[in-house]
Amino acid sequence: MSEKIIMHIDMNAFFASVEQQINPALRGKPIAVIGSNERTVVTTSSYEARAYGVKTGMTKYEARRLCPHIILVPGTTSRYTDTCRRLVEIYQHYTPLVEVYSIDEAFLDITGSLPLFGNTEMIAKKIKMDIRENLGRLTCSIGIAPNKLLAKLGSDMKKPDGLVIIRQKDINKLMEHLPVKELCGIGQQIESHLAALGIKTCGELGRASIQVLKNQFGVMGERLKRMAQGIDESPVIPMEQEPDAKSVGHSMTLDRDESDREVLEHHILQLSEMVGRRLRRGGYLGRTITLTLRYADFSTFTRRSTARIYTNDSIDIYLIAQEIFHALRLRQPVRLAGVSVHNLIRNIAQIPLFRTDKMKQAATRAMDEINDRYGDFCITWGTLIERYHHKGVISPSWKPNGIKCVNPLTNKT
Repeated sequence: MSEKIIMHIDMNAFFASVEQQINPALRGKPIAVIGSNERTVVTTSSYEARAYGVKTGMTKYEARRLCPHIILVPGTTSRYTDTCRRLVEIYQHYTPLVEVYSIDEAFLDITGSLPLFGNTEMIAKKIKMDIRENLGRLTCSIGIAPNKLLAKLGSDMKKPDGLVIIRQKDINKLMEHLPVKELCGIGQQIESHLAALGIKTCGELGRASIQVLKNQFGVMGERLKRMAQGIDESPVIPMEQEPDAKSVGHSMTLDRDESDREVLEHHILQLSEMVGRRLRRGGYLGRTITLTLRYADFSTFTRRSTARIYTNDSIDIYLIAQEIFHALRLRQPVRLAGVSVHNLIRNIAQIPLFRTDKMKQAATRAMDEINDRYGDFCITWGTLIERYHHKGVISPSWKPNGIKCVNPLTNKT
């Protein structure tokens, strides 16, 4: 069996680079991409901002303290997902084996691509050129190695716009003095436990007693030893072969700590709509709805409820989340709310039997199509109209009249 050739592509300062590409006035300037609310943090900073010490996870106030003239740009998810889609199309020109690791990272198995496109370095340079020709000023760092672990290590070694090739014959020398924290999957906690054992480099970890490692880390001890030796047998899994999702969810940190139950219900409705759209887009249905609330002191409350039938309808999800919320007594103001759906199944066609169900399904499909085309909440539920001030509103005409509203999934009022 021939040696695998795996490529890891990591887009440099992705969100910031996309914003600079779209808006020429931002090019060459220190910018930070942030969320839209007051408590937002930096999701990505440009390299111009990083020169001042601005890092991902900082609050905007910390970023401004380090770089007073920094430009804060609210992020636009649709721009980044569209760019990611276009990047994947470029990668698939060189191999069908493309695993999207995150919105700005991907693994490619190019083992079978060499006869078509030449050597590994040539393929990497062609991909960089294609990105520049099709997407403008975006750059990427590429690592090429016999496996995913080392390919990702390679892409981290030279930024921005780097290209690092790790060959089989060089692995032992490379790993000998490499700090263990440089390996993907070894965070601060594992690093601290290893340091307590006198292990700081991959060379030391690769020679460590397997029994000592198992005593400390359980079954993961053996994997850590193999990682330190540069061994990784995980395959590149194309998107169409990825396992089904176990859950779909969204959460939001509120602009301020909130005690008003009506305001909180509006947030829960918005989250339910976002979750419903993702379920429908992915072809999923779910039965178990979970509501998560985080209080001002950061303590977190989670409760779930399972419906009688599977659904991906936003209002059905909201009604169950609302039932959970109504049963709660708020101990403190809420700083974060989240809605998620678990117990998922896929590819089940639901045929609406009644006219009201058909109207409901048609309205939901129309909303999805409009929002997918023109942006989130371009058209939304009447309950959200005051919050978003949109003219395009579909009122849920199937909602029963009267004081009581019956949830069709649980038969509760």
